Amino acid sequence: MSFINYNAKEIHCKVVYYGPSLGGKTTNIQWVYQKTAEDQKSKLVALNTDIERTLFFDFLPLNVGEIRGFKTRFHLYTVPGQVVYDASRKLILKGLDGVIFVADSQIERMDENLESLRNLETNLEQQGYDIKEIPLIMQYNKRDLPNVASLAEMRSALNPYNAPEIEGCASEGKGVFESLKTASKSIINVLKGGTTL
Repeated sequence: MSFINYNAKEIHCKVVYYGPSLGGKTTNIQWVYQKTAEDQKSKLVALNTDIERTLFFDFLPLNVGEIRGFKTRFHLYTVPGQVVYDASRKLILKGLDGVIFVADSQIERMDENLESLRNLETNLEQQGYDIKEIPLIMQYNKRDLPNVASLAEMRSALNPYNAPEIEGCASEGKGVFESLKTASKSIINVLKGGTTL
């Protein structure tokens, strides 16, 4: 649900990083923040809890293009991974334009990935969204570790929607910008009247 700022001639889009606790959501958003030019971004804001934190900031990418003379500004949010913070997750999902689901590729984390994905589906549905119709990117993070599920196993378990998939290692920046660019393109395509990629 994009917001249009007519005075600044900007369209504001919200991208939410969703996934299990310690899967790499925060690392993704911190990497994007560190690599974004100072004059193109706001402050990185952290809302801390006892166990997790929610991060967000917005930025104006230089190469996304304009839509009918309006620049596109993206607001990036992470949700807390812990199930006990489900109310916060629901609040952060309000008005979203796209989701990057950051899955932990470690075999022993698959149940947590599945639980988080089911929670995303439920929370989206409660707000009137259909997970099959929103821009959704599946990022399989931590691919550098020795005990990871195969890409075929990740796809079979986590991507019945045939969403775009990106392998990543957020701690090294691998797959971080590819995920965001893919989400951004899909959101812009929807804003122009098309469908998700």
